[in-house]
Amino acid sequence: MSAHNMPYENHHRAVENLIFEWARAIDENRVEAICELLSPQGRYTVTSRFNSDRQLPLAVIDCHSAAQLRDRIKSMRIANIYEPHHYRHMVSGVQITGEEDGALLVRSNYLVVRTMDLDGNMKIYSTGQCLDRVEVTPQGVLFRSRKFIYDSRVIETLLVIPL
Repeated sequence: MSAHNMPYENHHRAVENLIFEWARAIDENRVEAICELLSPQGRYTVTSRFNSDRQLPLAVIDCHSAAQLRDRIKSMRIANIYEPHHYRHMVSGVQITGEEDGALLVRSNYLVVRTMDLDGNMKIYSTGQCLDRVEVTPQGVLFRSRKFIYDSRVIETLLVIPL
């Protein structure tokens, strides 16, 4: 069956826009908005490729609901002290690979560049792949889960803002 005949392909643009809106919300310092893109019981996970390839459960971030992610972001805004910085996301290769348990299975690649406010220093902060499960609802599309799999075996301690 060609990609054009697959029933989930008619949701491709909405899925792309969902992924792009997540990135834009973070890049534009509207981080709280990503919680609205995650279903109430949605999951946000950040793990290494090393662990993912070996199916090891350890993740550096693992939020089990939109409320838990909202609390993490609130803590970031109020309690955490870190040098001001900004992210710029590059997202490519958005592909719907199938369906499972009523959700679209989606994968994409990402690259995040971090710019420090004080000295303007820029560096590649994280690069990897996103594995998403996307629900199609009458109101639109929402993430059932977002799993960021970063390529490096090392993550910086400054992982404050969600990827």
